[in-house]
Amino acid sequence: MRIRATVAAVSGALALSALALPAAHAAGQERVRAENSVSEVARAAHHPGRGTSSVAASGTPYQLNATFSAVKVNNGKNISVGTTKPVNVPVSFTLTHGAEVDIHARDFVAAIELYRGSSFDNSVYAFDSAPATCTDTSTTVATCKSAVIVDPAELLSEDAGSWRAAAFAVAFNGQDPSKPGDLSKVGVAVKDPTNSFKLQRWATLNTDAAPEPVKKGKTITVTGKLARADWDDGKYHGYADQPVKLQFRKKGAGTYTTLKTVRTSSTGSLRTTTTATVDGSYRYAFAGTTTTPATTAAGDYVDVK
Repeated sequence: MRIRATVAAVSGALALSALALPAAHAAGQERVRAENSVSEVARAAHHPGRGTSSVAASGTPYQLNATFSAVKVNNGKNISVGTTKPVNVPVSFTLTHGAEVDIHARDFVAAIELYRGSSFDNSVYAFDSAPATCTDTSTTVATCKSAVIVDPAELLSEDAGSWRAAAFAVAFNGQDPSKPGDLSKVGVAVKDPTNSFKLQRWATLNTDAAPEPVKKGKTITVTGKLARADWDDGKYHGYADQPVKLQFRKKGAGTYTTLKTVRTSSTGSLRTTTTATVDGSYRYAFAGTTTTPATTAAGDYVDVK
């Protein structure tokens, strides 16, 4: 089963809930949004007609007197995800609101959604943060923090690439958060998009320089492999036909210099040769792509006799 974390109502209280969804391992297979989420209420208000059965109710939400600024996702960095370990993505923002808005009410939620798609209203897939914890800096301004859990078990490899973030706040004002009966009493504020970033498949890279030691003037063969996470099968596979730099650092030097660029094979393997001149370390370095982060292998030291 795929599991999607959403901001949901549980036993009358707002909490982070895990909702089971049908497995969707094949690329292109439709995935279904989790029901009963606060973000669905916000989406329904932001774009009438896009709400799900979880928010089917009378009335139209009113515009909540609240705005978002200084939104940060993962400290401004791209998000890289491997095959097994969920990634905790910090998010923060400033929430400015009218004096009449009680942001500390039990049924008030402010959160961030990370999504793949053209907009908050029309996303392919998404992850919601837990309800943010907000600290007042004045009677109408608060700094808020939360986190989004991005679990590779929920991802498909096709999800790698460009993602966006949206901020939303919902004041239920006594309405049942799991199924509000009168949406006209519910206030909603949405800012979309707030940020853009890349969701990337974690990469690994290694280097092996041989023989060790080697006589000066002899040939050194440097091998390695570039692989990246496959979210469809939960394994790492070679990243084919990618340019990777072979770099060298002389013993005692502080930096590496690039000797040449080598392309990976169909299985992600690397192999090239160079001439032994002085003691030092060899390594491969990959600059990254839209779907895969940059990575640099540890240096392999060779003693030249």
